Amino acid sequence: MWQRIQTLYLLISTALVITLCFTTAFTLATPDGLERVSYWQLQKPYFGILLGILTFLVVLALVVFKSRILQMRLATLSAIVALGMQGWLVWMYLTFEGPVFRWTVIFPLIIAICNLLAARGCFQDQLMVESAYRVRERRKKHGKK
Repeated sequence: MWQRIQTLYLLISTALVITLCFTTAFTLATPDGLERVSYWQLQKPYFGILLGILTFLVVLALVVFKSRILQMRLATLSAIVALGMQGWLVWMYLTFEGPVFRWTVIFPLIIAICNLLAARGCFQDQLMVESAYRVRERRKKHGKK
Protein backbone atom coordinates (compact mmCIF):
# COMPACT_ATOMS: atom_id res chain seq x y z
CA MET A 1 0.00 0.00 0.00
CA TRP A 2 2.58 2.59 1.04
CA GLN A 3 4.97 1.77 -1.79
CA ARG A 4 2.55 3.15 -4.39
CA ILE A 5 3.01 6.84 -5.18
CA GLN A 6 -0.73 7.52 -5.34
CA THR A 7 -1.04 6.48 -1.70
CA LEU A 8 1.48 9.15 -0.76
CA TYR A 9 -0.44 11.75 -2.78
CA LEU A 10 -3.66 10.74 -1.05
CA LEU A 11 -1.92 10.87 2.34
CA ILE A 12 -0.81 14.45 1.61
CA SER A 13 -4.37 15.30 0.57
CA THR A 14 -5.77 13.77 3.74
CA ALA A 15 -3.34 15.73 5.92
CA LEU A 16 -4.29 18.97 4.16
CA VAL A 17 -8.03 18.31 4.50
CA ILE A 18 -7.67 17.57 8.20
CA THR A 19 -5.62 20.75 8.55
CA LEU A 20 -8.44 22.67 6.86
CA CYS A 21 -10.88 21.31 9.43
CA PHE A 22 -8.96 22.89 12.30
CA THR A 23 -7.61 26.17 10.89
CA THR A 24 -8.90 29.69 10.42
CA ALA A 25 -10.02 30.70 6.95
CA PHE A 26 -9.83 34.46 7.33
CA THR A 27 -9.98 37.32 9.79
CA LEU A 28 -12.70 39.96 9.70
CA ALA A 29 -12.39 43.44 11.12
CA THR A 30 -15.59 44.07 13.08
CA PRO A 31 -16.56 47.00 15.33
CA ASP A 32 -15.89 44.75 18.32
CA GLY A 33 -12.38 43.86 17.12
CA LEU A 34 -10.98 41.08 15.00
CA GLU A 35 -13.10 38.01 14.40
CA ARG A 36 -11.54 34.78 13.19
CA VAL A 37 -13.74 32.65 10.95
CA SER A 38 -12.98 28.95 10.52
CA TYR A 39 -13.78 26.91 7.44
CA TRP A 40 -16.69 25.28 9.26
CA GLN A 41 -18.30 28.70 9.78
CA LEU A 42 -18.12 29.85 6.15
CA GLN A 43 -21.53 30.28 4.52
CA LYS A 44 -23.26 28.24 7.24
CA PRO A 45 -23.74 25.24 6.87
CA TYR A 46 -22.96 24.67 3.20
CA PHE A 47 -19.19 25.06 3.23
CA GLY A 48 -18.94 22.83 6.29
CA ILE A 49 -20.97 20.15 4.53
CA LEU A 50 -18.71 20.44 1.48
CA LEU A 51 -15.66 20.14 3.73
CA GLY A 52 -17.15 17.05 5.38
CA ILE A 53 -17.84 15.46 1.98
CA LEU A 54 -14.29 16.21 0.84
CA THR A 55 -12.86 14.73 4.04
CA PHE A 56 -14.94 11.58 3.60
CA LEU A 57 -13.96 11.16 -0.07
CA VAL A 58 -10.24 11.65 0.52
CA VAL A 59 -10.10 9.29 3.51
CA LEU A 60 -12.17 6.69 1.63
CA ALA A 61 -9.87 6.96 -1.40
CA LEU A 62 -6.91 6.41 0.91
CA VAL A 63 -8.28 3.23 2.49
CA VAL A 64 -9.67 1.45 -0.62
CA PHE A 65 -6.21 0.75 -2.01
CA LYS A 66 -7.14 -2.80 -3.06
CA SER A 67 -9.62 -1.53 -5.67
CA ARG A 68 -7.66 0.64 -8.09
CA ILE A 69 -10.67 1.63 -10.22
CA LEU A 70 -12.70 2.77 -7.18
CA GLN A 71 -9.67 4.58 -5.77
CA MET A 72 -9.17 6.38 -9.08
CA ARG A 73 -12.83 7.45 -9.24
CA LEU A 74 -12.88 8.63 -5.63
CA ALA A 75 -9.67 10.62 -6.13
CA THR A 76 -11.12 12.26 -9.25
CA LEU A 77 -14.40 13.06 -7.49
CA SER A 78 -12.59 14.53 -4.48
CA ALA A 79 -10.47 16.65 -6.85
CA ILE A 80 -13.66 18.04 -8.39
CA VAL A 81 -15.08 18.82 -4.94
CA ALA A 82 -11.79 20.49 -3.92
CA LEU A 83 -11.84 22.63 -7.07
CA GLY A 84 -15.41 23.60 -6.24
CA MET A 85 -14.28 24.65 -2.76
CA GLN A 86 -11.44 26.67 -4.27
CA GLY A 87 -13.85 28.39 -6.64
CA TRP A 88 -16.15 29.21 -3.74
CA LEU A 89 -13.25 30.71 -1.77
CA VAL A 90 -12.24 32.83 -4.79
CA TRP A 91 -15.83 34.02 -5.13
CA MET A 92 -15.91 34.94 -1.43
CA TYR A 93 -12.64 36.82 -1.77
CA LEU A 94 -13.92 38.81 -4.74
CA THR A 95 -17.37 39.65 -3.32
CA PHE A 96 -16.78 40.29 0.37
CA GLU A 97 -15.09 43.40 1.62
CA GLY A 98 -12.68 43.38 4.46
CA PRO A 99 -11.66 39.77 5.02
CA VAL A 100 -7.98 39.00 5.25
CA PHE A 101 -7.51 35.43 4.04
CA ARG A 102 -4.91 33.10 5.48
CA TRP A 103 -2.40 31.14 3.44
CA THR A 104 -4.48 27.98 4.00
CA VAL A 105 -6.90 29.25 1.37
CA ILE A 106 -4.77 27.56 -1.33
CA PHE A 107 -5.06 24.12 0.32
CA PRO A 108 -8.09 23.03 -1.79
CA LEU A 109 -6.07 23.70 -4.94
CA ILE A 110 -3.14 21.64 -3.63
CA ILE A 111 -5.59 18.90 -2.59
CA ALA A 112 -7.07 18.85 -6.09
CA ILE A 113 -3.63 18.59 -7.70
CA CYS A 114 -2.57 15.76 -5.36
CA ASN A 115 -5.83 13.89 -5.98
CA LEU A 116 -5.47 14.19 -9.75
CA LEU A 117 -1.90 12.90 -9.52
CA ALA A 118 -3.16 10.00 -7.38
CA ALA A 119 -5.88 9.21 -9.93
CA ARG A 120 -3.24 9.21 -12.66
CA GLY A 121 -1.09 6.81 -10.62
CA CYS A 122 -4.06 4.48 -10.10
CA PHE A 123 -4.74 4.53 -13.83
CA GLN A 124 -1.11 3.68 -14.64
CA ASP A 125 -1.16 0.81 -12.14
CA GLN A 126 -4.35 -0.52 -13.68
CA LEU A 127 -2.84 -0.39 -17.17
CA MET A 128 0.24 -2.26 -15.92
CA VAL A 129 -1.90 -4.97 -14.29
CA GLU A 130 -4.01 -5.38 -17.45
CA SER A 131 -0.86 -5.60 -19.55
CA ALA A 132 0.59 -8.33 -17.33
CA TYR A 133 -2.75 -10.17 -17.47
CA ARG A 134 -2.71 -10.10 -21.29
CA VAL A 135 0.83 -11.46 -21.36
CA ARG A 136 -0.14 -14.24 -18.95
CA GLU A 137 -3.21 -15.15 -21.03
CA ARG A 138 -1.17 -15.17 -24.25
CA ARG A 139 1.36 -17.56 -22.67
CA LYS A 140 -1.43 -19.86 -21.50
CA LYS A 141 -2.99 -19.83 -24.94
CA HIS A 142 0.25 -20.89 -26.66
CA GLY A 143 1.06 -23.54 -24.05
CA LYS A 144 4.12 -21.87 -22.59
CA LYS A 145 4.82 -21.73 -18.89
